[in-house]
Amino acid sequence: MSKYTTGEMAKQCGVSVRTVQYYDSRNILVPSELSEGGRRLYSEEDLQKLKIICFLRNIGLSINGIGELFTEENPGEVILLLLDQQEQVLRNEIGERQTMLDSVEELKRQLKRVEHFSVESIGDMAYYMENKKKLYKVRGIMLGVGVVMDLVEIGTLILGITEGIWWPFAVGMAVVIALTVWLFRYYYDNTAYICPKCHTVFRPKIRDVFWARHTSTARKLTCTQCGHKGFCVETYGRESGE
Repeated sequence: MSKYTTGEMAKQCGVSVRTVQYYDSRNILVPSELSEGGRRLYSEEDLQKLKIICFLRNIGLSINGIGELFTEENPGEVILLLLDQQEQVLRNEIGERQTMLDSVEELKRQLKRVEHFSVESIGDMAYYMENKKKLYKVRGIMLGVGVVMDLVEIGTLILGITEGIWWPFAVGMAVVIALTVWLFRYYYDNTAYICPKCHTVFRPKIRDVFWARHTSTARKLTCTQCGHKGFCVETYGRESGE
């Protein structure tokens, strides 16, 4: 069975010898035995216990708290609970870091598309990325409603062709038209546009949005602030300036 000196224990866990000695003085980590020369010797089990102590210290548990924990009848159950909590914290941090990484990568992609960029254009991109998830949610709702509209239209049409019953198709088309009007209004109310010239976030008139040429991410509009006419980047915004 392996035996470890105080120095070896400290090296294994990345702490100082004085720290190991301090835990001994607090009766938190008492050596399994003493050598004939009076040197502290620790077992493999002691080493694992020190690793747990170091972890508990890293997550903010006090020395007194650790001491009390090891006096419990089943300290392992409490430690497992603490480990579960720490695991969740780390997973959340990983998620946040991944979101930041995605934002950095998206900004790099956007910058490569801009021939001449400035601080303002970077600000526009940052605004766009900040609201990107909200915009995706709007588009997701629109897609879901669009699928329902298609099912109503196709289903009632098939019923009319195969069974000769056409009134459901007439009702279905009325529903589809009503949903189309609502869908466009919902889209208009939840989107705004960033002017590439003055960098204002604005909302044009509804008729201008309806008739404008567009791509999947931009629409050719006239800025309500500076009058620039050209493709403006679509972003989320329930009110002008959001």
